[in-house]
Amino acid sequence: MITLKDKVIVITGASDGIGEQAARKLHLMGATVVIVGRSENKTKTIASELNSKYYLADFAILEEVRDLAAKLKKDYPRIDVLVNNAGGIFGKRELTVDGHEKTMQVNYLAPFLLTNLLMDILISSQASVINTSSIGNKILSKFNIDDIELMKNYNPRVAYGNAKLENILFTKELNKRFHSKGVSTAAFHPGNVATNFANNTTDLLKYVYHTPLRKLFLISAEKGADTLVWLASTSPDKDWVSGEYYYRRKISNKVSPDALNESYAKKLWNQSEEFIR
Repeated sequence: MITLKDKVIVITGASDGIGEQAARKLHLMGATVVIVGRSENKTKTIASELNSKYYLADFAILEEVRDLAAKLKKDYPRIDVLVNNAGGIFGKRELTVDGHEKTMQVNYLAPFLLTNLLMDILISSQASVINTSSIGNKILSKFNIDDIELMKNYNPRVAYGNAKLENILFTKELNKRFHSKGVSTAAFHPGNVATNFANNTTDLLKYVYHTPLRKLFLISAEKGADTLVWLASTSPDKDWVSGEYYYRRKISNKVSPDALNESYAKKLWNQSEEFIR
């Protein structure tokens, strides 16, 4: 039986915020933690402190995600937990070099690609895939399965809420397609966390996350990482249920009805496969 001290846990977005705090905690608990980040300085600093290997990838560039997957497959014949945590909210509508709306790509499509590129290892490892979502899936989203890149009526908060909803749809479809092959998956809401989130937007959220208001409304990144650490360090089907959305270590029903739509989940998966070809 694999114990936590035997586990290899890959965490994206691990150079800051809840990803960093989860990496620190899981390292102290004995796991082999692999750090993935966008900023070389910040990522290298955290990895050095934890004596961990690190990799750099900008999720706004899918070729870098492909390179990341190739390196991980070369260096780690077993991956026990993949944490898709990288993400953010951005300002005006912007297309990536791959031609996709940036918020959707960074928060959802790039993790979808990474997970699928690592699928053979995840299956052989009987791995868990943990996707960072948000209550924004319910309170910010205005989801249209036929316009997931928000070509009409773009708003940065809506784009973010939609992407976090897509992470729940991804989790449910991933469970449907691969749980029978040994891959378990969960999405979670970390809470409203005081991090560098919303740095790159002029949206109202910036004034909550980057002014004294943060002390009134936000929790620490360490507290926000709790459910992530719990999911990564415990056993699916014994301690938690694959395919579900969690908050504070419990299944949450605070989701948009769109996040529970099985036809949306299937269609989103099929669209995403077309996007990454």
